[in-house]
Amino acid sequence: MHARPDEPSVPARRDTSGIGADRPAAPKVPRWHRRPAILVQVASHSASVVRIGIVEDQPLFRNMLELTLGAEPGVRVVAAVGTVADANRLLRPGTIDVVVMDIDLPDGNGISLGVTMRRQQPGLGILLLSAHDAMDLLLDLPADVASGWSYLSKTSSTSSAVLAAAIRASARGETTLDPALIDRMTPRAGSAVERLTDRQYVVLRHLAEGLSNAGIGERLGITEKSVQNHINAIYQCLRIDSDPARNPRVSAALRLIEETGRS
Repeated sequence: MHARPDEPSVPARRDTSGIGADRPAAPKVPRWHRRPAILVQVASHSASVVRIGIVEDQPLFRNMLELTLGAEPGVRVVAAVGTVADANRLLRPGTIDVVVMDIDLPDGNGISLGVTMRRQQPGLGILLLSAHDAMDLLLDLPADVASGWSYLSKTSSTSSAVLAAAIRASARGETTLDPALIDRMTPRAGSAVERLTDRQYVVLRHLAEGLSNAGIGERLGITEKSVQNHINAIYQCLRIDSDPARNPRVSAALRLIEETGRS
C-alpha cells in the first residue's frame, strides 16, 4: 500500500527482537566532511618527497643524473645546473632538500658552494660526486656544517639504488660513503678503529655506507638489537659522545675515513 503524496511516509520499524534483525545502516558522511582527510593524505604524501637540486658541469652526466633520479620513487628533481652562479640563482633556500653536486665546477668549488648553501639552509643534505678519490675532504668541513654530507665516486660501479640511498641519508642529516672506496679501506696501525673487533669493524663499514640498523642486521643475519649493541661498543671504543648537536653515525663515519688508508 503506497502512501499518498500529501502524507509523509513512515519508515517501517526493524525487528530487533532476535537473530535475523536488520543491521543498522551506516550513517552517511557528507562529502564536505570527508574532504579534509583526503587533503591530509595528499599533504603527507607530498611531504615525503625529497626535492633534489643537481650541480654538475658535464652535460651528459648531468642529464643522466636527472633521468635516473627523476625515475626514482619519492624523489623529485627541482633543477639541474652546471655552474656555481646558476646554483646560487636557482637553488634558493627552502626550494630543495638535498643538493647533488660535483666538487670541481668551472666557476668555483663544490665544497665551498655546499658550505654556503648549508649555512643558508641548515637542514640541507649534500651529496658530493667526484671522478677522484676526494673523500678525505669531508674531514676538513667546518664543524657547524659537518653533518649530512655524503660522498660517491663517479668512477665506481655506483648503482641507482646506492645513489638514492645516499640522497635519503643526506636528507636525514646522515653521511654515506662510497661502498667501493670503503672496500679498499685498511685501519691504520695503532688507531682506535684498529682496536675494533672484526664484527664491529664490519658493522662500522656498513654504517658508513648509509645502511640502517635493520639493513645492517639483514646484511649480517643478526637482530637489530645485536646491531645496536655493536654500534654502542663502536661509539665507546672510538670515544664518540652523545652530544645532541652531532649525529654519532656521522662522527663514526668520519672517524672511519680519518683512521684508515686506502689501497
